[in-house]
Amino acid sequence: MVRRESEAAYTDPAVPVGERVADLLGRMTREEKLAQLGSVWAFSLIEGGRYSAERARAVLRHGLGHVTRVAGATNLKAAQVARVANEVQRFLVTETRLGIPAIVHEEVCSGVMAREATIFPQAIGVASTWEPELNRRLADAVRAQMRAMGSHQGLSPVLDVVRDPRWGRTEETYGEDPYLVARMGVAFVRGLQGASLTEGVIATAKHFVGYGASEGGLNWAPAHLPPRLLREVYLYPFEAAVREAGLQSVMAGYHELDGIPCHGNRELLGDVLRGEWGFEGTVVSDYFAVDDLHSYHHFAGDKRQAAVLALTAGTDVELPATDAYAGALAQALDEGEVGEAELDQAVSRVLRHKFELGLFENPYVDEAAVAVTVDAAPHQEVALEIARRSLVLLKNDGLLPLRPGAGTVALIGPNADDARHLLGDYSFAAHVESLMQARERKGLLGQTMTIPDDLEIEESTDGVPTVRDELAARLGDRLRYARGCDVIDTSRDGFDEAVAAAAAADVAVLVLGDRSGLTMEATTGESRDRSSLDLPGVQEDLVRAVVATGTPVVAVLVAGRPVGGDFLHENCAAVLLAWLPGQTGARAIAEVLLGEVNPSGKLPISYPRTVGQIPVFYGHKVSGGRSHWHGDYVDSPVGPRYRFGHGLGYAPFVVERAALDRTEVIAGDSVEVEVIVANTGDRAGEEVVQLYVRDPQASVTRPVLELKGFARVSAGAGERTTIRFDLPTGQLGFYDRNMNYTVEAGHIEVYVGFSSDGHTHAGTFTITGDADRPEVRKAYTGAVHTR
Repeated sequence: MVRRESEAAYTDPAVPVGERVADLLGRMTREEKLAQLGSVWAFSLIEGGRYSAERARAVLRHGLGHVTRVAGATNLKAAQVARVANEVQRFLVTETRLGIPAIVHEEVCSGVMAREATIFPQAIGVASTWEPELNRRLADAVRAQMRAMGSHQGLSPVLDVVRDPRWGRTEETYGEDPYLVARMGVAFVRGLQGASLTEGVIATAKHFVGYGASEGGLNWAPAHLPPRLLREVYLYPFEAAVREAGLQSVMAGYHELDGIPCHGNRELLGDVLRGEWGFEGTVVSDYFAVDDLHSYHHFAGDKRQAAVLALTAGTDVELPATDAYAGALAQALDEGEVGEAELDQAVSRVLRHKFELGLFENPYVDEAAVAVTVDAAPHQEVALEIARRSLVLLKNDGLLPLRPGAGTVALIGPNADDARHLLGDYSFAAHVESLMQARERKGLLGQTMTIPDDLEIEESTDGVPTVRDELAARLGDRLRYARGCDVIDTSRDGFDEAVAAAAAADVAVLVLGDRSGLTMEATTGESRDRSSLDLPGVQEDLVRAVVATGTPVVAVLVAGRPVGGDFLHENCAAVLLAWLPGQTGARAIAEVLLGEVNPSGKLPISYPRTVGQIPVFYGHKVSGGRSHWHGDYVDSPVGPRYRFGHGLGYAPFVVERAALDRTEVIAGDSVEVEVIVANTGDRAGEEVVQLYVRDPQASVTRPVLELKGFARVSAGAGERTTIRFDLPTGQLGFYDRNMNYTVEAGHIEVYVGFSSDGHTHAGTFTITGDADRPEVRKAYTGAVHTR
C-alpha cells in the first residue's frame, strides 16, 4: 500500500473543487498526467472471469483516466461487474502514488449495455413516444443501475439529427427534427446526471457534430453542411443540452466537416462548444478516433501529430484504450510540439469530474446491493410504458385491433419468434457479437486490438419474450406459427408452410424487418448502412406470397429505420411499426394488436417511399420538396409515404379550436396558443398535439414548417382536453446573413395538429421591434399546460 500525505488539500472534501484540482495537479508527474487522459479496456484487467492484480499492475501503475466498459465488454453479471470495478478502484486508491480513482464508462444507448440490465426500446422508438419525461425516467433508471455497478459516465444521448435513413445508426437517434431531438436529449441528460454528479452519472452527448448527415448515408463519411444549416439544425440539440441541462461531456464525431475531422476541429470544440456556449466539461474521443486523424483521415502525418492536433483542438480523453495519448503525446511534449499548459488544462477537466462525482470520498460500491437495483421492477415498468407508446400505427383499414374470438391467427416472419431481433445495436446481446467477431479478426471497428483468449463471451437474451410467446399466452391454440424465412438469408424453403398457415387462418400477422448489430449478419446498426429501404433478404417476396392467399394481413415491422416497399404498404390491411422495442417490446406489440393498448406513437422521422427521394423531411425550404414546375418525380411522388409526426390510433381525435391570445407581440415576449382537442371515438385514447410555425418572409429563406412545441394528451370517449402552449419569440429566431442569431420583425403563422401535414391554422401574429429593449436571447422551448 502506498502512503500519501493525509494533509494534502486535494484529499480534503471541505476544500472547493477548483482548489483540490489545482493542488493535485501541482503534485503530478507528467506520466501521471498523461495517464489521466487515457483509458483501458476492462477485459485487459480480467483473467479467468476475475480481476487480475498482475495484469492491472502493468497498466495502472501511474493511474488511469477511464476504464472502458466493465459491464459492456465482458460477460460478467451485475454483481461481478461491481466487484471488478471495486478491485480496480482499490488498486488505484491504495497502490498508486496519488490514489486517484478512475471513471468507469459504459454504453447506454438503450439502457446500460450490461448482461443483466434493463433493455429499453432503441432511441428512435423513445422519440416516437414524443414524451421527453419518459426519456428522463429511462435515464434515471440507467443512472441508478450504473451507479450500483460502479459506473460513472454514460456514452449517450445520441443527438445526431438524421434525415437519411440509409445510415445504419438511424435507430440510435431521436429523428429528423432539431427541436424534438433537443427536447429528448435535454430530458435524458437531466435524468442521467441527476441533481448532482455526486449521485449522478456524466452524460456524453454524441456525435459532435453532423455525424448523421454523412455523404451517401455511409458511416464515418464526410458531412456537407453549410454554416447556417449546421447552426440551426445540427448544433442546436447540443447547444440546448449544454445551456439548458448542464451537459458535462461531449464525444466528437468520426467524420469530417469541410475538410477538418471533428477530433481535430479547434473551431468546433474550442470556439463554439467552449467559447460561445461556456461548456466546462470533458470532450472524449470516439473509439480509436485520435489515431484516425492519421490512419483514416490522413489529416496528421503520424500518431504523434494526431495526438497534438486532437489535444490542442480540445479532445481531452482518448477512448477506448490509451494509444496516441501515451508515448506519442509524451514525445510531442518533449519536442515542444504541444505545451504543458494544454496538457494541464485537459487533465484539470478530468480531475474536476472525479471530484464532482465524489470518487475520492466514495470510490467503492456495495456489491451486495446490486441485485435489487439492476433491472428492478420499476425500471421494467418504465421500459414497458415506453414500448407501448413507441409503437406507431402507420396504416389501418379497420383490421386492428384484432377482435376477441375472431378466429385463428397465423403468425409468420423472421422476427416473430426471435428475442434477439427485438434489441438495438448497443444492447448487450448485439455488442457481444461484435466482440466475438473482433477476437476472430484481431480488431474492432477496423482497428487492430487484442481480446484475451480467456475472456468468456456469450450472447444472452435470457428472459426476453418473443412476439410468439406473448400472442400464444393470449390466443392459445388459435395461434399458428410459421417462420417463413430469415431476415437476410435468401432461402424460400419456409414459404410453403407460411402460405399454408396463412391460407388456413382468419388473419395473418407478419412480423418482419431488421436484425440490429455491428456485424455482417446485421441489417441495421453501426456501419450497417443500406442502399435500399426494401425489407432485406426475401421478406418482400414472403409478403407477396402471404397476401396472395387472400387472408387479411397485418405487417409488424421490427426495424431500425423506415422499411418496406410499395407492395407491403399498399396491400397489407394494417402496418404497425415497432422499431426495436427492447425486452418488453413483444408484450407491447401483442397488447396493441389485440386492442389492450391504444397505439399512440408518432413518427420522429419522415418515412420515404424509396431511397431515390432521400433526403425527404418535413422542414424543407419553400423552394424544396418538389421539382419545379411539374412537382413530382417522373416515376414517383415527391412526398414521403408517411409524414413526420404521423401515427394512427384506435380512438380518433379532432382539433375543435385553435387560437392565439394576441396578434401582435414585441420581440422578447411570448404568445399563448390555446388548443382544444376532443376524442370523438368510443374508447379512451392518447394523442400528440403538435405546434408548428412558419415564417413566410424573412431576410434569409426559412423552412415551410418548424416544430416548436408538442404535448401528449389523454382523453376518455367523448372527452375534451385543453392545451396551452407558451411560444417565446426567442424561439423563433434564426441566423441572419451575418450569421448572428436574430429575432426578426415580421409575421409568424401558427399551425396545430396531429402530424406535420394534418394541421389547422391557429392564427398569425406579428413580431414588432422595440429599440429600448436589449437583444432577444435564444429560447429553446416554452411551457406547456394541459387540463
